[in-house]
Amino acid sequence: VQLQASGGGPVQAGGSLRLSCTDSRRTFRRYVVGWFRQAPGKEREFVAAIQWSSQHTSYADSVKGRFTISRDTAENTVYLQMNSLKPEDTAVYYCAADDTLIRSSWSKSTQYDYWGQGTQVTVSS
Repeated sequence: VQLQASGGGPVQAGGSLRLSCTDSRRTFRRYVVGWFRQAPGKEREFVAAIQWSSQHTSYADSVKGRFTISRDTAENTVYLQMNSLKPEDTAVYYCAADDTLIRSSWSKSTQYDYWGQGTQVTVSS
């Protein structure tokens, strides 16, 4: 798997952005794909994850109801639709892949073996 994240940028509070994570080797079907974020001076935190084959999803409490993770098989892409953005959502967002499909939780960054480069999201008030 080779991950490429994109779609970040500046946005005003209450606005929306859609992040994309693409696998250039087209092997997403073997993985759980997650989004994490890291704000300056803070630890990397889990945002959302999706198991490619089952489309089972998981979300951090802080983004439930505002963010939606999905995948497009034709585009071989995982999306993170972010609505009602808040200044506290400002961070570098990373996508990652975990090749263990069955876990009790997908929220630990150490479980993910492959990482894309980050994309900056900046939400202004």
